Amino acid sequence: MPGLHLGLTPWNFADLSAASLCEQARFAEACGYESIWLPENHFGENALPDPLTLLASVAGATETIRLGTTSYLLTLRNPLQAAEQVAVLDQLSNGRLILGVGRGYAPEMLRAFHVPPKEKRRIFAWTLELMRDAWAGKAIALDGEVEHAVEVHPRPHQDPHPPLWVAAFGPKALAQAGRLGLPYLCSPMESIATLEQNYAAHAEAAAEADVSLDGVVPLMRTVFVSTDSAVLADVKRMMAERSDNARLAEHENVDDWTIIGTPDEVSGKIDEYQARLGMTHLVATRLRIGGLDARLMRDSVALLAETVGAR
Repeated sequence: MPGLHLGLTPWNFADLSAASLCEQARFAEACGYESIWLPENHFGENALPDPLTLLASVAGATETIRLGTTSYLLTLRNPLQAAEQVAVLDQLSNGRLILGVGRGYAPEMLRAFHVPPKEKRRIFAWTLELMRDAWAGKAIALDGEVEHAVEVHPRPHQDPHPPLWVAAFGPKALAQAGRLGLPYLCSPMESIATLEQNYAAHAEAAAEADVSLDGVVPLMRTVFVSTDSAVLADVKRMMAERSDNARLAEHENVDDWTIIGTPDEVSGKIDEYQARLGMTHLVATRLRIGGLDARLMRDSVALLAETVGAR
């Protein structure tokens, strides 16, 4: 199978301090991971409302690992300010940013920011278009008055801008990502069979819009690797108890939406995802369960990198 770009989200979300995130990023970089990713979310106790700021601290603590956002929410932001902030981080990190963008799905969050939920796709497309124009050096006037147009500086380090991926869930979001010709970043809680349908719909929308996709197929998956069969059994049991959030069909189970197993089993699952979906990038997400020893999580991170490196 072809090579695989390996990324991950932090595995310790109990401590979201800059010191903790930087330590996790340094460990991941030493293990050989190519990217580290942060989501954006608001108002909860473990909120991450500004992933770019946290990634800026990670940029200063690392050398090679790429910095990714799984869902930088364009609907909440002024297009000019967002273009500036993204460009600053791309410059600061010497072009290591991958920008995953999203609309936001929680109606209460959108309303808190005065974003009409029914308008989120339109606002998303408008904001993204203006950001790309700004990065291309075009003068932008948000009020439509040419005499008020301004140019954004600095420009991104990467030309013309960082890679753009679109976090999408649901047919309308998938179609929009396809029409934009941008890679689709899936939810980690959908089965592989559902993802086959999603990627087909994404490709169909691109074809209907007569735009080309660049061959990047990223997947977020919940991953845990161990050589201890008892630990694996416990993790699978705990994850199965959370499958109510995974939107599974009746015949599907935890193995359909997670990658949990020994190194050989995980390597086989990766082969399956590459064969069925053409996966080029795997972003390993944290286990959303409590009570697991932090050492086991860290060991899994190292073992996954060894497993992928040995393929």
